[in-house]
Amino acid sequence: MNRVRDFRIKKGLSQLDLARAIGVARQTINMIENDKYNPTLELCINLAKALETDLNSLFWDSSP
Repeated sequence: MNRVRDFRIKKGLSQLDLARAIGVARQTINMIENDKYNPTLELCINLAKALETDLNSLFWDSSP
């Protein structure tokens, strides 16, 4: 499970806003948020930068 939706909402961004910021379609953001699309490493990095976080916080659960 990823936290793209959580970080996007905290930043006050719509799916379209985030998609435009990183150069993908809104549907791509929707599929990532719903775990229906496995983004490339480059896309993951772009998401983390746009959401001002790191990959670990965005995509991996650090709780035991």
